[in-house]
Amino acid sequence: MHVILGCDHAGLNLCAFLEQRLKSSHSLEIYQPKAGERVDYPDYAHLVVQVLLDKKDARGILVCGSGIGMSIAANRFKGIRAALCSDAYMAKMARLHNDANVLCLGQNVVGFGVALDIVEVFLKTEFEGGRHSTRLEKIEGLKC
Repeated sequence: MHVILGCDHAGLNLCAFLEQRLKSSHSLEIYQPKAGERVDYPDYAHLVVQVLLDKKDARGILVCGSGIGMSIAANRFKGIRAALCSDAYMAKMARLHNDANVLCLGQNVVGFGVALDIVEVFLKTEFEGGRHSTRLEKIEGLKC
């Protein structure tokens, strides 16, 4: 699976950890600032989302300090369902019921081992469909 990984300055360490763990089993595309460079999380959320919208078979992972900002920024785009997850159960349900295509993580919220578990579940779980498809159609059809 192709994974688009992005982070701001507050997520660099977790992003680097995930890159090392995923590079042997997934093709990766990474968007991150240089070490020591302070950046704005929406810029990196937008980069990852734009690439993801062009690659429907890929999944995105966004990391910042809390994961909240990345989630809010990513969810501004039609066709993006970004889920902020702090455990593997949330990641499983985000995929099964919500067909989430972006996982958001907070480097200051979850330990690296827990983050890896979350990512592995997120990447291997498929959308259940059925009654959940109708619900997603309603979300995508909302006019704001």
